[in-house]
Amino acid sequence: MTLTLTHTRAELAKTLEHERSGDGRVVLVPTMGALHEGHLSLIRQAREHGSLVVVSIFVNPTQFGPGEDLDRYPRMLDTDLEACEAAGADLVFAPEVEEVYPDGGWQVSVDPGALAEELEGAVRPGHFRGVLTVVAKLFGLVRPDAAILGQKDYQQLVLVRRMVTDLCMGVEVHGGDTVREPDGLALSSRNAYLSADDRVTALALSRSLRAGAEVAGRSPDAVLAAAHAVLDRTPELDVDYLVLRDPDLGPAPDSGAARLLVAARVGSTRLIDNAAVMLRPSPDTSPGPAGPVDGED
Repeated sequence: MTLTLTHTRAELAKTLEHERSGDGRVVLVPTMGALHEGHLSLIRQAREHGSLVVVSIFVNPTQFGPGEDLDRYPRMLDTDLEACEAAGADLVFAPEVEEVYPDGGWQVSVDPGALAEELEGAVRPGHFRGVLTVVAKLFGLVRPDAAILGQKDYQQLVLVRRMVTDLCMGVEVHGGDTVREPDGLALSSRNAYLSADDRVTALALSRSLRAGAEVAGRSPDAVLAAAHAVLDRTPELDVDYLVLRDPDLGPAPDSGAARLLVAARVGSTRLIDNAAVMLRPSPDTSPGPAGPVDGED
C-alpha cells in the first residue's frame, strides 16, 4: 500500500473506511513530527500489532505553556512523510489546528488527575491536560485497536494508559523502547536545539541513569545517590528532578521493578530521560544474589 496523506477529518474517515479490512487491526502512532529513529522504531513496532498503521503528525498547541517552544518546534512534513513511508506506515493524518480544535479551543477536556501535577506536570502546569485531550481526540478520530507510544515520555505513557482504562476506551497501549545515540543520549526532536557543548553536557542525564542502575542491587537510596553524584559533577545542568518510582509512578518499592526518571535544562533546552531499574535486596540482608539489572521494558 502506498502511503496516503490526509489533512481533514473527512479525508481521514473516508480513507479509514476504504482501507480498514474486516479482520484488520488499526494501530496509531501519535507524534508531533520532526521524526527521528525513535519515532520510526514505533512505526515498525506498530506493524507487529496491526495491518493498518496510522501516524498522526500534529504539533498540539494545548500541551505547550507560556514561554515554551510551540512557535519554534521543528516542522518538516515533507521529510517526515518520506520517513513514514520508509518505516512502513500506511496512512498519515497531518491536520491543521482548526481541524483538531474547530471552535478555537476546547469546551470539554480530559482531567488527567493528581499524577499530572507531579514531575513534568509540576514544571509544566496544564501540560498533561492538553496531551490527554488531544490523544483522546485522535483515538476518537482514528478508532484504533492499539496505539504505540515511546517510553522516553514515560509519565505521558502511564497517564495515557490510565485514561484508556478509566474511560473504557478499548485501545491497547504499548510502550516502545527509548532509542539512543551510540553515546547514550536519548533521541529527541529537541536535541536539534543543542549546541555542540550543550550536547556533551546533556550526556550526564543518561550517565546518571546508568550509574543508578548499576547499584540497583543495594537499595533505592543507593540508586538515587549514585545518579545524583553524576549530576552533581555537571554544574552546567539545571536539574528539575531526579526520582525513583514504581512502574506506575507511585512510591518506589524496596525491591522489584522501578523507574528512574530525570529532567534538566541544558542551556535553553529542556530534556527528559528515564530507565527501568530492577531493585534487588542487598546481598548483606538476603541469601539471594543481586542479579542483573533489567533493561528497557
